[in-house]
Amino acid sequence: MTKNERMEIIHQEACDTLPQQAEEAMITLAAKQAQRKGITLHNSPVVPEREGLSSDNQVMLQSFEWYLPDDGQHWDRIKKAAPEFKALGIGGVWLPPCCKATGSNDVGYGVYDLYDLGEFDQKGSVRTKYGTRQQLEAAIAALHEQGMQVYGDVVLNHKGGADETELFQAVKVNPENRQEEIAKPQDIKGWTRFTFPGRQGKYSKFQWGFQHFTAVDHDDITGENGIFRILGDNKGFSQNVSHDKGNFDYLMFSDVDYRNKEAIEESIRWGEWFVKTLQLDGLRLDAIKHINASFISAFLREMRLRAGKQLYCVGEYLNGDENLLAEYIGEAHDQLALFDVALHFNFYEAASRGSDYDLRQIFSGSLLEKNSFNVVTFVDNHDSQPGQPLGSWVNEGFKPLAYALILLRRDGYPCLFWGDYFGTGGESAQRSLREQLDPLLEARKRAAYGEQVDYFDDPHCIGWLHLGEAGRSDSGVAVVMSNAGDASKRMSLGELNKGTAWRDITGHNPDSITLDDTGAADFPCKGGSVSVYVRA
Repeated sequence: MTKNERMEIIHQEACDTLPQQAEEAMITLAAKQAQRKGITLHNSPVVPEREGLSSDNQVMLQSFEWYLPDDGQHWDRIKKAAPEFKALGIGGVWLPPCCKATGSNDVGYGVYDLYDLGEFDQKGSVRTKYGTRQQLEAAIAALHEQGMQVYGDVVLNHKGGADETELFQAVKVNPENRQEEIAKPQDIKGWTRFTFPGRQGKYSKFQWGFQHFTAVDHDDITGENGIFRILGDNKGFSQNVSHDKGNFDYLMFSDVDYRNKEAIEESIRWGEWFVKTLQLDGLRLDAIKHINASFISAFLREMRLRAGKQLYCVGEYLNGDENLLAEYIGEAHDQLALFDVALHFNFYEAASRGSDYDLRQIFSGSLLEKNSFNVVTFVDNHDSQPGQPLGSWVNEGFKPLAYALILLRRDGYPCLFWGDYFGTGGESAQRSLREQLDPLLEARKRAAYGEQVDYFDDPHCIGWLHLGEAGRSDSGVAVVMSNAGDASKRMSLGELNKGTAWRDITGHNPDSITLDDTGAADFPCKGGSVSVYVRA
C-alpha cells in the first residue's frame, strides 16, 4: 500500500466513512508493513539498558516548567545537564514545545509555525523561548550521547498568531454547550491565514486558510470574542472528541479541522519531517481530547511507518475518569500511553486532606489500576503548577510521598517534573525539592528490583517491598509512609535476606535495622513522611 493510498484511507477514517471491516483490514496491513521494518505499532518505552540500569527502572523527565525565563538559553541548560540527567536514572527527556509560537515569551503551546524550530525571523525573533534550532539540535545530541531518549512535544490542535484575516461565514455557539447556536450565521473576519513570510516556503510551501479550521475565537469586524464555528460544505466540529461542553473540539485560537484532507496530509507530512529532522525517539501529544481521535490513531501509525523506528508516544488527555482514559487507549489500538491524570488528582486530594485521607485508596480509580502498561505516572506538571488553570498543585509536604508512589512502584513510566526538581519561577515560585527526591531516584536506580509485595493494610500507614533480584547484590527496598503520626510497618523480605542490615536512605531514621531469622522487621517512619530502606 502506497503513502497516497494510505492517506485516502486516513481521510475516510477521519470522516467516519470507512467501514469497520475495511479499517480492521488496513490496520492489519499496516502492522505487517511495520513488522517488515522491524518495528511494532504498539507503544513501548524501549529505553536501552545501560551500565546495569534496567530499562524498566529508568525515569522520564519533563524538562521544563511554565515560568522559565524568556532568555533563549534553555536548550543550553539541557545540554549542560545531560550527564546529570543520566546520573539520576533518566531514560527519556520530554522537551518543551520547540516550534515557533506567538512570541518568544510563549511557552510553545500557542504554536504558529511547526516548521520553524528557531531558524527564521518570525513573531519578533529568530529564537523561540528556549533558543535557536542549532542550540536545540546540540541539546538533543548531548542527550543521545548520554544514552537517553528524546521525546518531542507535538501541538496539533490549533494554530495561533495568524498572518492575515479572511472573510467567511460562521455562527456563534454557546461556550458551555458548543452544540447550541446563540446567533444567526454571519460574515466574520477571522485570523486564519497563515503564510509564514519569514520562512518563504522552506521545508513546506503549504499555507493555511479558513477552510482548514473548524472555529475561531474572534471576529475582527465587530471586535467580538467568543467561539465562532466556521460554516461550509462538510464543515463542523468532529464528533470523535471529548463530549465535555457538548463537544470539546474547540479549545483555542484557530482550531484545526482534522476531517479536512489537506490539513490531515500537511500535519502528517510535518510529523515525518519533525521526527526525522530531530532524530526523535518519541512524541508527547498535546490536548488530544480536543482532536479527532481517528486522526490521532492514524497519525501515530504513520509516524512509526514513515520513521521506520519504534517511537514511544504519550498523550495528554486532561480528564480524571480512568474508564475514559483506558477506553481511549483501547480505541487507539494500544499505540500510545496516557498521563495518569486520575492518579494526579488522587495525590492532590490526599495532600489536601492530610490524615483524613485513606492511603489504602491512593491508586483507586487511577489509570494505573486499569492499564499498568500504557501509562505515564506523574505528581505535577506545567498545567497543575500554581498560577495555571488546573489548580491542583500537590503541596510540598505530601510531594515526597507522592513521588515514592510513582518512583518506587513496579508499574507505569514515572515522570519527574523539572519544577519539582529544580524549582519554579513566577509569582508563586516553588523551591527545589532535590534533597527529598534524590534518595528516591537513587533507590529506584539501584535497589527497586524484584517481586513487589504490598502492605496496604492501614488507612494512615502503608508500605511495600521489592524483594531484590539475583545478580544484583544490593537490590531490594522497603518503603513505608504515614500521613498521620509516627508509625511502623512490620514487613518481611524473606529468608534469603535474613540477618541483613538495612538503612533509611532518606535519612529520616538514622538507626539501621537488622532483619530477623525470617527476614522480617519493623520499619519505622516519621509522621507525614516516607522512609525508604535499602541494604546498609
